[in-house]
Amino acid sequence: MTAPIETPLPPNVFSSSCPTRRVLDSVADKWSLLVFLALKDHELRFNELRRRLESISQKVLTQTLRKMEQDGFISRAVFPTVPVTVEYKLTPLGLSLLDVIENLSEWAETHAHELNPTRTSA
Repeated sequence: MTAPIETPLPPNVFSSSCPTRRVLDSVADKWSLLVFLALKDHELRFNELRRRLESISQKVLTQTLRKMEQDGFISRAVFPTVPVTVEYKLTPLGLSLLDVIENLSEWAETHAHELNPTRTSA
């Protein structure tokens, strides 16, 4: 008797074990989206990124960059200078998301005025 062939379950983004959910968790936070946009045209050094992303702490930027590197969205190049120079750039995988992220950014710019004006900022 042969074992039945298991068919893969369809993606269910609401399930915590779904790979699709892991992808969304990786790219759909505020700082990751802004890093994608900051790196869209060229590589940047850590402090250049930090200045570009106003109000991000050094710790949060470091965590975000590490996560994005582990996920394969950015690459990190270290140059033996004094002090050491580190540059970040989008990988082909990261570049493949740019259209989606830029569309979301454009939508936000177009509709920001429609948000509830009484909403307090966090």
